[in-house]
Amino acid sequence: MEVWKRNLVILWIGSFITSASFSMVIPFLSLFLTQIGVHTHLALWSGALYSAAFLAGAIASPYWGSLADRYGRKPMIVRAGIALFLVYVLTAFVTNPYELLGLRLMQGLLSGYIPGAIALVGTNTPEKRVGFALSMISAATATGGIVGPLIGGVIARIWSNRIAFASAGVLVALSTILVILWVREEKFVPAAHRSSVVGAFRDAVHNKPLLSALMLNMFTAFSIMTVEPVITLYIAQLNHTTTNASFIAGIVFSISGIASVVFAPVWGKLADKIGFTKVLLFGLFGGAVWTFMQLPFHNVWAFAGVRFIYGAFFCAVFPAINGLVVKSTDPDFRGRAFGLNQTANQIGNMLGPTVGGLVADVLSIHGVFWVTGALLTAVSTISVLFTKSTLSSTPSAVHREST
Repeated sequence: MEVWKRNLVILWIGSFITSASFSMVIPFLSLFLTQIGVHTHLALWSGALYSAAFLAGAIASPYWGSLADRYGRKPMIVRAGIALFLVYVLTAFVTNPYELLGLRLMQGLLSGYIPGAIALVGTNTPEKRVGFALSMISAATATGGIVGPLIGGVIARIWSNRIAFASAGVLVALSTILVILWVREEKFVPAAHRSSVVGAFRDAVHNKPLLSALMLNMFTAFSIMTVEPVITLYIAQLNHTTTNASFIAGIVFSISGIASVVFAPVWGKLADKIGFTKVLLFGLFGGAVWTFMQLPFHNVWAFAGVRFIYGAFFCAVFPAINGLVVKSTDPDFRGRAFGLNQTANQIGNMLGPTVGGLVADVLSIHGVFWVTGALLTAVSTISVLFTKSTLSSTPSAVHREST
């Protein structure tokens, strides 16, 4: 097997496991808080725990990206895998919410497995197959997000939430061992010097194609996360009862994830033929249209069907943005570029749910869908305006504005 194909297979498995390990434990944090004695301000603690890792990750990602450009992406993947293993195992032994919050902060500060995998795949894959490879990694994370809650729920039901945390750590350790044994980073030229985080931001500001991709990532993540806090409530309204609302919401989320698994490779192959920018525009406009299309349906299963079509379009977006990051940077800057890309994504992930909850409180749940659709439409329009001047429109166009 060719080296790039073996790398893709191993990192697909690793990204799947890492994504699954994250989603194995996140849905049960609130319940776990009650088990360690938190009975007041539960919602506040849950929000803090959810946001802590995103905030810490946004701060630390450029630093790890800088190290990746100096010492290699594989060492950074291994480092992140070991860190996640330790955090998850230690979480199984916490006795109070402060310890749990500290570990969540450490998880964000030391993470970077999937961004490292994306950077390695993007750099070590033949140019004509980059779109397909990046879409496969995206499909792996989507698959892990679907399967993770099921695995975590089964383990927690049979044993306990603590065992679920420890199991997540063991799975990440196994994926890290696979990387150590079989991933080879052939196309790595160390950066002449390790730039500071400030230097990485400065270089990104002067690289207009990269800066455009980063802004698209942040605003897209922000847009889609506005609807996250209200999906379960909306499904309860459609179902006219809160009974089984969480279960049905899980199915609805899984349906859009299944669409991502099915269609992401298709979009990836298309990106290799027509370019990442065109695929990005298809995904953004399709996502905007099918966000609005979720409004007229007042049957939960019809709503789920529309969510499937939405997922089929929107799964094109983030792999295309990752492809644009690859195309707009030199190989020796790519670790920093994906570190900044992760920061942009985490900022959007943090701010989106807050704004979505505020919109739902001030307007209505329907209002959130209107706002999300409008935001995606705006991002799509901005993408069109930037296409000719800043974003590469063909797979072979490589901008060299950063060092």
